[in-house]
Amino acid sequence: MQVPASFQYRKATSVEHALALLHEYGPEAAVVAGGHSLLPMMKLRLAHPEALIDINDVGELAGIRAEDGDLVIGALARHADLLRHAEAGRLFPILHDAERVIADPIVRNRGTVGGSLCQADPSEDLSAVFAALRATLVVHGMDGTRTVAVRDFFVGPYQTVLADGELLGEIRVPLRPSASAYLKVDRRAGDWAVAAAGAVVSVEGGAVAEVGLGLTALGAPRFVAEEAEDFLRGGPPAEERLVEAGRIAAAHCRPAADQRGPVDYKRHLAGELVTRALRHAVGRVA
Repeated sequence: MQVPASFQYRKATSVEHALALLHEYGPEAAVVAGGHSLLPMMKLRLAHPEALIDINDVGELAGIRAEDGDLVIGALARHADLLRHAEAGRLFPILHDAERVIADPIVRNRGTVGGSLCQADPSEDLSAVFAALRATLVVHGMDGTRTVAVRDFFVGPYQTVLADGELLGEIRVPLRPSASAYLKVDRRAGDWAVAAAGAVVSVEGGAVAEVGLGLTALGAPRFVAEEAEDFLRGGPPAEERLVEAGRIAAAHCRPAADQRGPVDYKRHLAGELVTRALRHAVGRVA
């Protein structure tokens, strides 16, 4: 039976308490909430923190609400909370599209939105979704809070800009008119993506005023198909332009061959999924 190395366990009761505990134990401490990524890594001895800081009782990090022109999603909000939140799904259908295909009900009931982002797994769905939505993250530290654009949050596979002793507090998505969609190809229901794409489109006067394209498991820098976004912006959302955007996204992503498929197959999926996600999103424009 695989068991983790020994560690200290502390339970935080507030953001300030969590930060104090992170400061006390230093860089060898890890935050745990859902634990679906961290605990398996600890059992395999791929991660061996000296202390676990449990934040499940930090209620100020939970909840989903509209506030000051943003949809605010607490880092401790569970996937199931986001999937059940009717207003979030109405404002941004991409959120419910993605949450429906994340893992299974057991994982969704315990896994957290913030934990998914902080893991920065290249095959994780919400990183691409929030990149497409151009969300902003609020980060807590001993010196106060700072905001980070989600597209600047990821610096590589399993790497973020979070410094030692910092804690992700909430995700803020600007409330602006848009239509959105997320599509995923996986080998079986609830599996990691072979490939996935999300699209967020704002159309004004018959032209694309703003667009966000997120890619999952396709080696896209910062989870974004930026060149395809630049192509679409300012032109009509016509079918041939959606197809060309898919081609551009496929040409600029860098998928890796693995047990889920070879590079050529994944690049083909990138083009198809970007085009289909855009088509679906445009079809939702009121």
